[in-house]
Amino acid sequence: MTTPARFLDVLRLKFGAAVQENISLAPYTSARIGGAADILVTVTSADELAEAMKITWDYGMPVYLLGGGSNLLVSDKGVRGVVVLDRAKEVIFEGGDQPSVWCEAGVVFSNLANRCASKGLSGLEWAATVPGTLGGAVYGNAGAFGGDMSNNLIWADVLTKNGREKLTVEQLEYGYRTSILKRGEKQAIVLSAMLRLKNSSKEEVSAKINEFSERRKATQPPGASMGSMFKNPAGDHAGRLIESAGLKGTRIGNAEISMKHGNFFINHGDTKAEDVRALIRLVQKTVSEKFGIELELEVELVGDW
Repeated sequence: MTTPARFLDVLRLKFGAAVQENISLAPYTSARIGGAADILVTVTSADELAEAMKITWDYGMPVYLLGGGSNLLVSDKGVRGVVVLDRAKEVIFEGGDQPSVWCEAGVVFSNLANRCASKGLSGLEWAATVPGTLGGAVYGNAGAFGGDMSNNLIWADVLTKNGREKLTVEQLEYGYRTSILKRGEKQAIVLSAMLRLKNSSKEEVSAKINEFSERRKATQPPGASMGSMFKNPAGDHAGRLIESAGLKGTRIGNAEISMKHGNFFINHGDTKAEDVRALIRLVQKTVSEKFGIELELEVELVGDW
């Protein structure tokens, strides 16, 4: 698409060298897959994030917010308009009998969990193995090992086209790996959030994190992937269905359904997004035909398909 010169001038005046054109998004995703963004703007604070979004909205430009780059598949054709890369990482701990932590949306979630452990604060142990950023976790109700954002979130500071507002955990209307934001029922982006913690000891919290990390290593494959590809259907597991369908190890191009866990697709290098998409279609078709179950993507498809 053609980018208005005035729009680029305004962005560069505000963000300088943090504005780049025609930049490959593959290095910014956990799967290392995807085409280029017309414009990439890197922000380093919640206020900068809000400013970048306001400018982009004011000019009517299409915009996509990118955090840790997990749980998404970027098209080979790339992303038209603007991609805002969130690197806002301020963290403030509040102690007392009911401790909490405020953090900007670009904070790497697993790093936050380990910082809590170093202070003897529990509640986020489950997040130590979760890829991506806090913003993505709030947006999609990330979870693992019996924990999820709905159990920790107190409120999130979000930006809408009408300005900033605070949404409580109840207002986010969380469901399994979804929220009012992810479902598109409210148009807003996450700027920061306040999370509930508990007092504990460094030893106890670290021990639990180590346990979860070992369990994850034992069950999930290493290498470049998007994380869990499909949501677990009610009463079952996507990985079990994919394995039962005989699809583990299936490969298209350099994309492979992991032999270790069927719900993970691995990039063996220079993988095309279309090859991953073809594997997605194959899995959905085969599982539907064999078991009558329609697998729903947990991964978000981003860009021009």
